[in-house]
Amino acid sequence: MASKNTPQAPRLTSLDLHDLVENEDAFFGPGESYDGERFDRPGFDEANLTSTDFIDCELNGPTMNNTEMRGVRFRGTALNDSFAPVMKGPRTSWRDTNVTSPRWGLAELYDSSWQSVRIDGGKIDFLNLRASKIVDLQISDAIIGELDLGGATVNRMSLKNCRIGTLDLQQATLKDLDLRSTEFRTLHGIGSMAGVVIDDYQLGLLAPLFAAHLGITLA
Repeated sequence: MASKNTPQAPRLTSLDLHDLVENEDAFFGPGESYDGERFDRPGFDEANLTSTDFIDCELNGPTMNNTEMRGVRFRGTALNDSFAPVMKGPRTSWRDTNVTSPRWGLAELYDSSWQSVRIDGGKIDFLNLRASKIVDLQISDAIIGELDLGGATVNRMSLKNCRIGTLDLQQATLKDLDLRSTEFRTLHGIGSMAGVVIDDYQLGLLAPLFAAHLGITLA
């Protein structure tokens, strides 16, 4: 029987991508909708994809540097080996989607929506999820320089075997945010940690921060 203290794990939907049509479009404009298509190494650099929909698609090796992605919606989609030194995607929507081995520099994904999403592997310099709505997100085996969850609303999020430089939780509303097995060097928002699950080792590392927050002197 599971312990009552065991956090609820993200509820993740398996992708069912089959009979995809190869997309050979040379033009990707704003407001387009792509359904059941496969893209091999598409070049989205500097493109305007505002409010574009990708539904039940597979994107392999896309480059997305300085792509205007505001309001893009991913549904039931696989995003594999994406490369984006600068990703401009505020207010994007990610649902039932797998992101594998991303190589992102500055990922501006604030005020976005995440539901039943996996991010597996990869390296992200700065993942800005500030003020986002997150339900059922699992990030595993990733290296993240800074993860900003400031002001976000999070329910059932797991960071598994990740390495994070700075984790920002300031003014976040959290439930079942599982940080066990993940390393982080710096933590901001110690007063917003209600709803976070950590292990004994992490508790020992955070003890000085907890003491300082509560005004306790260690002698």
